Amino acid sequence: MIIFLMGTVGSGKSTQAGLLSQKLGAHHLNMGGLLREVADGNNEDAQTVKNLIEKGEFVSDELVTKLVKEYLEGKDKVVMEGFPRTLAQASESGIIPDQVVYINLPDDVSKKRLTARGRIDDTEETIAKRLAIYHKQTEPILEYYRSEGKLIEIDGNRTIPEVAQDIARQVALNV
Repeated sequence: MIIFLMGTVGSGKSTQAGLLSQKLGAHHLNMGGLLREVADGNNEDAQTVKNLIEKGEFVSDELVTKLVKEYLEGKDKVVMEGFPRTLAQASESGIIPDQVVYINLPDDVSKKRLTARGRIDDTEETIAKRLAIYHKQTEPILEYYRSEGKLIEIDGNRTIPEVAQDIARQVALNV
């Protein structure tokens, strides 16, 4: 079973993916964490990822797909967040989710959450840039999975326990 958690920055994807993976007894793949782990390695992929991260650039769809497929080997239950990031990753990777949970959060709430957490890279400018990238690159993926009948939409503008309970209920209903 593969479940993707999707949502804008600040929607709580990481938190909810962690909670859901615990509830399901599944592995939790955080794409950013996987890329940082790969970058710490000592091979060609590591050097490529490290160079792109240092430049603030995205890793290619092909390399991301390769790394995710390697991670998935031998795992039967995985909750993933941060993948897919592009429509090409969704439609051409061959990685087919059983369900896609979309945590819907209005941009103004996302901005408020991100500025409140106080990270140095959460400036108004970087938040606006990340939201713009999300709307351009990631939102088309939602329509793709909606057309496949795999999209579960969750209201993310609630407490962490309320969102977690809703996700667990919706996932159970759709298994």
